Parts: sequence; C-alpha cells; structure tokens
Amino acid sequence: MTQDLWTRVDRYVGELLIAPDATLDAALRDSDAAGLPPIAVSPAYGRMLQLLARGMGARRVLEIGTLGGYSAIWLARALPPGGRLVTLELNPRHAAVARRNVDRAGVGDRVEIRVGPAQESLRALAREGGAPFDFVFIDADKVGYADYFRLSLPLCRTGAMLVADNIVREGEVANASSADANVVAVRHFNEVVAAEPRVSATVIQTVGVKKYDGFLLAVVTS
Repeated sequence: MTQDLWTRVDRYVGELLIAPDATLDAALRDSDAAGLPPIAVSPAYGRMLQLLARGMGARRVLEIGTLGGYSAIWLARALPPGGRLVTLELNPRHAAVARRNVDRAGVGDRVEIRVGPAQESLRALAREGGAPFDFVFIDADKVGYADYFRLSLPLCRTGAMLVADNIVREGEVANASSADANVVAVRHFNEVVAAEPRVSATVIQTVGVKKYDGFLLAVVTS
C-alpha cells in the first residue's frame, strides 16, 4: 500500500461522489494565497462531516479550529434553516480569510467566527448559557485537545456527536514512548475521553491524500 494508491482512491471517490464546487475550490486557493498552512480536511472528509451532521439533524454545530473556513463551509451546508455554526479561531488573519470564504459560499449568515484562545471562547459560551450543541468538530492544536474536550462537553446535549481529527499520527499514537508533543497530546486526549463516563467513543484510522491518520468519534450518552 502506497501514498500514490491512497491518493488515487481519494481522487476516484471525489470525482464519482462529490460534484465540482467552485466556492470550495476558491476557499482553498484563497487560504493558500494568504499563506495559511495547507492542512484543511480533504473533500471526502468534508463530505463525511457534512453527512454526519446532517444525518443526526444537527441545528447547532461547534467547530474548534477554523483555519480558512473550508470545513466550516461543509458543516454550515449541513444545517437546516435557522441552524448555527460557531467556529473558534486563534489567529485573526485566519479568521478574516475564513469570513471571506464562508460569505462567498453563501453560508455567512449562519456562521459565527469567534477569535481568540479556544479555551477562553469555550468558557464564554458556557457563561452565555445558549442552546446546547448537537455536533462538535475539533481540528486545532493537538496540545489543547484534552482541554477543548473537557470544556465543550458541558456545552453539548445528550446524543451530541464529537469528531476530533488527526488522532492516529501515522500510527505513532500507539507508541507509548514517543517524545513528539503532538503524539503525547493526542494520547492524553484519548485517555481523557476513555475515562469520561458521559461519552462512548472509538477511533477510526484513515488513509488518503492526507496520508495515514484517523479521527476519534464520540457520542454524548448522558
């Protein structure tokens, strides 16, 4: 199994099942032109997020890690009329690119971008006491994952779904002796999730244009 094969399969899936989309392509181009790191989810992964959120009838979605708004567009398109996506981004320049991208995609009216450290934004959401979230997508700095999980869990309803990306780290997640900060962080995050009685979770390994990785999928059970 090679990276070339994984990429060819992703391309096949995209060409067969995902229609060409000029606004999503433009979001990637603008993110690249602005110097944002090329770490947005793949089209197949974006479609997966959209299907998960739509399939569970999510009306309120929380995203931690906006980047250029590519995944936000996929998630916002899953929302019914009146739905809302709150997405958290540390970098104001990234947030500005994301705002242009979601507005051009025609979903800007349902997307709220909050700028600043995610921990602070999550605490602010808790203080505000709004309606609970139905779906959470975490795709930000790995060192913060455990905190993001702990702080977002009280904001979710029973039955809410949580997806955390980049968990497998090309298999290094199974290496207990790794000194890599990101591996150490996701191992800690996985352990925090495993010890949390209010969720049921699993990890799914993935291959594709983003190489070998995977995501954690959890459901809030109580």
